[in-house]
Amino acid sequence: MPAERRLAANGRVVASELGWLEAVMGARFAAYGGQGDGEETPEPPGPPSLSRATGPYVDLVRALDLSLAERLVLALAVAPYVAPAALDPFLLTNQATGRRFTEFGGVSGQSHSGFLPTAETAMFLLAGEDRAARLLLADLFAPDAPLVRRGVLVVEPRHPDEPPLSGALRVSAPGLHLLLRGEDYVAQASAEFPATPITTPLEWEDLVLDARVREQVEMIGRWVEYGETLMVDWGLAQRLKPGYRCLFYGGPGTGKTLTAALLGKRYGVAVYRVDLSRVVSKWIGETEKNLATLFDHAAHHNWILFFDEADALFGKRTDASSANDRHANQQIAYLLQRLEDYPGLAILATNQQNHLDEAFARRFQSSILFPMPDAEQRLKLWRDTFAAAKGVKIDGEIDFVTIARDYELAGGAIINVLRYAALMAVARTPPAIHAADLIDGIRRERQKDGQYASR
Repeated sequence: MPAERRLAANGRVVASELGWLEAVMGARFAAYGGQGDGEETPEPPGPPSLSRATGPYVDLVRALDLSLAERLVLALAVAPYVAPAALDPFLLTNQATGRRFTEFGGVSGQSHSGFLPTAETAMFLLAGEDRAARLLLADLFAPDAPLVRRGVLVVEPRHPDEPPLSGALRVSAPGLHLLLRGEDYVAQASAEFPATPITTPLEWEDLVLDARVREQVEMIGRWVEYGETLMVDWGLAQRLKPGYRCLFYGGPGTGKTLTAALLGKRYGVAVYRVDLSRVVSKWIGETEKNLATLFDHAAHHNWILFFDEADALFGKRTDASSANDRHANQQIAYLLQRLEDYPGLAILATNQQNHLDEAFARRFQSSILFPMPDAEQRLKLWRDTFAAAKGVKIDGEIDFVTIARDYELAGGAIINVLRYAALMAVARTPPAIHAADLIDGIRRERQKDGQYASR
């Protein structure tokens, strides 16, 4: 079916589900308001048939084998995004208290003026005042519920002293994209998703590592490729914790980020760099919320999570001498737990291994030192890096063998030298990279570390 027709058919399915939601709301409000005048309480109408329906929305309903209750919860969560006015009846004010009805649930948005449902809203529609039914339906919002496990439905955590059903009920950004468009979602960094994808044009063969480090990295690759076989087919899930956690440590530019990107590229897995500035929040509960969103998305898609400068978030816990210290320690504890439960690959990179929390360091399956490259590795890096410079003449007097022997630089620093030399060359006629450009670039890199390079 052409994409346009499929999307049109999907639109009809969504409209039909929302129409059913409004009909259920009408029946529930009629019963709640006593409009039956002593007559038998009207039963909420049944859902529309999806037997002949097509589109990504119905595909998800079928794939998860959703019950009628789960379909209604999904329609309720989708409504604010597609038909916000449909929920306006929940804005009724209780004349006795001067505020909204408690049993309707709902939260107020920052800029959205409509009604934002909570899990309590769903309970009202599904069970009304039947308290026994409420107890039976509570599992709809549990972590292992189909819509929650699939990463479509999100019940935002509330204050720990508040009832769990008071959490806002919403559809995740990937879930909404899937339901309405039926396409893979490419997450963008935001307050909701504090990470960005990292890629590289290089190939696995371009990775310059010594034999010991490469062997350790290959072991990680085996987990990416065969982890499910070990855990499921071999039954090792009874003995092994889910996922794989490893630490990359070493000086800047030694290949930690590139290795993570190439692992993903080699095994066809997306790699996301976690933006620590977006994760950490001064507001109590916000850091945990950001991390929960991140791990829920990543677990569903089996992403590789790459935490750069990990010591900033995974640092040593302090004595809880103040409220801020206790809050920071709670954040670390929550993060450790989520990492232990994460079924995918998590890579943490740091230049300061001794700054990491000891309790966390014990949870690594592997810890890999990325040393400065030796003279032979540096020679390969120099030659491979400058071989990429097309359309510019490389001065024949440049002696990469001597440069590699005399100057201890990491791959990242060598790339910076290439950038400097290229900027110098591009202004010349004809463009040419001279030996002096490399020495000047090397001197600039060494000055960053308080070193000096003579000509």
